[in-house]
Formats: sequence, structure tokens, C-alpha cells
Amino acid sequence: MVTDALAPTLPTERSRPVSAPTYLLSVAIPVYNEKNTLLQILERIRAVPVPMEILLVDDGSTDGTRELLKNEVEGVWDNVRVLYHPQNRGKGAAIVTAIGAAAGDYLVVQDADLEYNPEDYPRLLAPLLSGEAQVVYGSRFAGKVENMQPANRLANFLLTTTANLLFPRARLTDEATCYKMFRMDVLRQFTLHSQRFDFCPEVTAKVLKRGIKIHELPIAYRARTLAQGKKIRPTDFLQAMLTLLKYRFFE
Repeated sequence: MVTDALAPTLPTERSRPVSAPTYLLSVAIPVYNEKNTLLQILERIRAVPVPMEILLVDDGSTDGTRELLKNEVEGVWDNVRVLYHPQNRGKGAAIVTAIGAAAGDYLVVQDADLEYNPEDYPRLLAPLLSGEAQVVYGSRFAGKVENMQPANRLANFLLTTTANLLFPRARLTDEATCYKMFRMDVLRQFTLHSQRFDFCPEVTAKVLKRGIKIHELPIAYRARTLAQGKKIRPTDFLQAMLTLLKYRFFE
């Protein structure tokens, strides 16, 4: 017989615990020679109230970034994993490595500099969590852009225009944005071959070729200069254009 003192009690509405989040966001961060901004961007990411794992892929850094990761990041935070490429292979290769290691339900690409604001994560996640979208891009040009050089703005316009011409239903405003967020089961449908900055046009073309709509939301963006460490070059623009054409017509 169970006495009143030992009898189980049903939780009231007030006492019932709040359900824990049932999803995990994987934040994929390719890192190459970013020792000056790495810790700051990690602090910004970790301050975002989203259940996440952070996947840092050091792509053969030579400026002390690798030592910084080993001494001040790896093993220090329980939601951070660090992966290493023995030599520099490119941003796309680092993202593909992160995708292969990710355990999340969703994945977002995050640069290791301070151009993008992780506070945008919850808004980008919302249409994925609601089922409204499978892929979400954060659009700089639908939001706020600061300090972008005219040549970079033109290159972004031409890439986006080309993507819209090749895939007329796309109606994108920012094909080359870093902030690309995916349902993981959708992302893993694609075999990705990117090594450098061609990740963006390759994944964009493969998503659109499958008939998957890319949902765009405005974000804030503050560009850095070449002197501050910006790495993309004119040759990367040409490679991106060729990649869009390649995956639209040949693969």
C-alpha cells in the first residue's frame, strides 16, 4: 500500500518543466589564418540562444591560428569540436569536412571573421523549424550592407543574376552569401566537390536543380578589406560563374 507521503504527484501546469529543444544546429566554420577574430566570433556565436554544436575546421593555418585552437579552444568548450586539415585545401573543402562530421538537424555556414552577425541565426532557423522551408539564405542585399567595395558588389550582382537566369524560379537576391542554412537531410542528398569558394554556386545549383526553393531573409553585413584579411579574389568570381554553368547543364 502506498501512503499519501510517498504517493506520486502529477505536475501542475506551473510545476511542469519546460520542454528542452528537440533540434540541434551545427555551425560549420572554415578557418584559415583568422587568429585576430576567431575568439571574438566564437564568443558571439556562443551567446546566441540556440542549441548548437560548433565545428571548426582549421584549413592549414600558418599564422598561429592552429596553436590558438589547440591552446584556447579545443577541449575548453563542450559544444565545440576542432578538425584539422594538414595543409590548406580551401573554404569549400573545409565546409565539406564539417558537413561530414556534423551531428545536427540543421547546418549553417559561418565565416571566422566578423562580417556576419550570428544574432541572425534564430530568424534564419524559424522557417526551417516551422516546416516552411528546407533551405534558407541570409540576404545581405535585402538587409543592410556596409563597406562593400564596388567591385565586390558588382561580382555579387552578376553571380545572383546568372543564378536567376539559369534557374528562373529562384528569384534570389544574394547567391554568394555565407549564411546558408540547410535541413541536414536535404544537404546530405548532394555529393559536394567544392574546394574553394565554389561551394556557394555548387550547392546553390544543386539545391535549385532539385526543385527546392531557397527561402531568403534579410541580414546585416559589414565587409572587411583585403588588408583586414579578406581572401576572395577575382579568379574566385570566374570560378563561381563556371561552377553555376557546370552544375546547371552538365552534372
